[in-house]
Amino acid sequence: MTAERPLRTRLLSAQGRSASSQRWLTRQLNDPFVRLARQQGWRARSVFKLQELDERFSLLQRGARVLDLGAAPGSWTQYAVKRGCRVVAVDLEPIEPVAGAELLQGDFLDPDVQRQLKERLAGPAAVVLSDMAAHATGRRTVDRLRAEGLGESVLEFAAEVLAPGGACLLKLIKGGEAALMPRANALFGSARVVRPKATRADSSEVYLLARDLRQGAQRAAER
Repeated sequence: MTAERPLRTRLLSAQGRSASSQRWLTRQLNDPFVRLARQQGWRARSVFKLQELDERFSLLQRGARVLDLGAAPGSWTQYAVKRGCRVVAVDLEPIEPVAGAELLQGDFLDPDVQRQLKERLAGPAAVVLSDMAAHATGRRTVDRLRAEGLGESVLEFAAEVLAPGGACLLKLIKGGEAALMPRANALFGSARVVRPKATRADSSEVYLLARDLRQGAQRAAER
């Protein structure tokens, strides 16, 4: 006797939808992490990636300052606030208010936005989170290079705002970690690539986790 396969939900109507839109909707309807996020009141399934890494590596501590880059729709901010952290979050898109967090709409790469983030942190951060993704072109090499450039900017900014011993978690496209690992190791005591279980099987994303910011790394990043 064979085991029963879980029933799949199908779209009631595909009228007016492109093939890619139909595939995306079907995937969302049948994604257990999407359903679980809705049941638990999270804004996106990505929260389970952060939850897993937090539980594995004890990233978030009560009372810690946390900077969330590329925060929309806000599930990582929600989680960090629930863990008792003081969160400052930014995204190009508007973020619906999250009680207990300071939200900013703007381009993280804009020096004025970076200045505002530092002001709102009002002190050294313990953790910098980045679930940002560069705009995709569909060309693997171009997209990887864009992700590397964005990741490098996150690492440099993290070195400026983190307290010694702080950590940075940032999203990359698989393969991009090779370019960033030398810089991460120069700024932090340890760096590793992780891929949470909630990452979709067909996704090329991985996360670079850099921990234990070195003494003097802030001055090195500002040169």
